[in-house]
Amino acid sequence: MRVKKAIIPAAGLGTRFLPATKAMPKEMLPIVDKPTIQYIVEEAVESGIEDIIIVTGKGKRAIEDHFDNSFELEQNLLSKGKIELFNEVQKSSNLVDIHYIRQKEPKGLGHAIWCARKFIGDEPFAVLLGDDIVRAEKPCLKQMIEQYERYNASILGVQTVKDEDVSRYGIVDATEIGSRFYTVNSLVEKPKQEEAPSNLAILGRYILSPKIFDILGKQEPGAGNEIQLTDAIAALNEIEAVYAYDFEGVRYDVGEKMGFIQTTIEFALQHPELKTELLEYLSKIMEKELIK
Repeated sequence: MRVKKAIIPAAGLGTRFLPATKAMPKEMLPIVDKPTIQYIVEEAVESGIEDIIIVTGKGKRAIEDHFDNSFELEQNLLSKGKIELFNEVQKSSNLVDIHYIRQKEPKGLGHAIWCARKFIGDEPFAVLLGDDIVRAEKPCLKQMIEQYERYNASILGVQTVKDEDVSRYGIVDATEIGSRFYTVNSLVEKPKQEEAPSNLAILGRYILSPKIFDILGKQEPGAGNEIQLTDAIAALNEIEAVYAYDFEGVRYDVGEKMGFIQTTIEFALQHPELKTELLEYLSKIMEKELIK
């Protein structure tokens, strides 16, 4: 069965970006000229996903508005002959069929995924987390779908992280069975550095069997007293095979301030209208810092 549906959890409170996220969803914070969540949606579409459900929470209405038509704005742009901007504005509302459901209580990522169970039904599905943007020649999720079609089993998107960073992620103990491909032996959510089984971290991309919903429905709270998706995948791994794929591409962490700043700079440097001016500005800043 093809992977045609995807879940994008977007119900978090964005506490690491307060006060900016007091009234604005963190998923709407812009990387240059597009909100972070649009990069995620575009990756899903480019990977062949046909339907997306975004799991939102209170105060997230701006996400729905962004992917909806904006008649007044569009007519204003057309009347002023700003056709290129008009096309960009329309692009976000014409990408794909997007559906929404609210996570009424902040019970964790696993619970957010469980909230979308009726939308997914009895199909394999993708999960894309909004804190991770991946720039790759072939979209990250498309790479993983190709692996799913080969093995017909749940796939976790992983990359190696620094030893000191393992406590921030779900970590897999895995055995390499092919190029960039692993069978998963066990998983642990946010382990202490000295207790981590490896430094292969799950980085915001999953393809999962619908059997995960039965597990999530009975899942006890784990790390942070939340329903952890990693714990549910560990339970799934006991009844059917789960694999990990070390995807190709550069992953950007936009879920914390320094990563967000670095991502913005790197994306701006790849923007034809900004690159030269930004490089000149950064050079001047560096000169001033060196003089100090």
